[in-house]
Amino acid sequence: MKQQLLIVHGGMTFKTQKDYLKYLRTRPVALEKKAKWSEVYLDRALGKKFLIIRPRMPLSENAKYSDWKIAFERYVPLLKRNAILIGSSLGGCFLAKYLSEHRFPKRLRAVYLVCPPFDNTHSIAEDKLYGGFVLKKDMSLLQKNTRKLTLMFSHDDPSVPPYHARRFAKALPHATVIMYRNKHGHFRVSTFPEIVRMLKADVRRK
Repeated sequence: MKQQLLIVHGGMTFKTQKDYLKYLRTRPVALEKKAKWSEVYLDRALGKKFLIIRPRMPLSENAKYSDWKIAFERYVPLLKRNAILIGSSLGGCFLAKYLSEHRFPKRLRAVYLVCPPFDNTHSIAEDKLYGGFVLKKDMSLLQKNTRKLTLMFSHDDPSVPPYHARRFAKALPHATVIMYRNKHGHFRVSTFPEIVRMLKADVRRK
């Protein structure tokens, strides 16, 4: 039986519709498609032992937690015991919030949160949390929902600087918090061998 792995992608939030429209008018555009570690690379690196599930969360560039919650919960009944969840950037914040507010119906094998923002402190203007994604103070249920909780950050990340890692470490004392020296900022890397090794170890650990 294949190991289920569900990945919640990142996104952006805005305080007002005016701010969102300004972003649309001024954001950089390019013709080249950038390779992401969570896409083709992960499929090839994990092989046939994993079933990778990638929900397309609604309005990712103007995200609302309530919308993402509805979309995510459509997949919950399809997940078997010992599924693995990965949340990247805003997706990591979403999983942190959801799993700290809801008891998951089946025990999770592992949860990985990759560069998740904790709050609006020390965040640049374009990366502040709005849309209902702000985390509640008590996050203890998140640790109870999974056998293994790992958070990963990078020293050179301007969007989610090291301060966020320290806040998560304080709120989640039983989690493993990893700080990489350089992941090209906000984990804009085409390969991520470290997480591949951890995922394969999770399956062997059964």
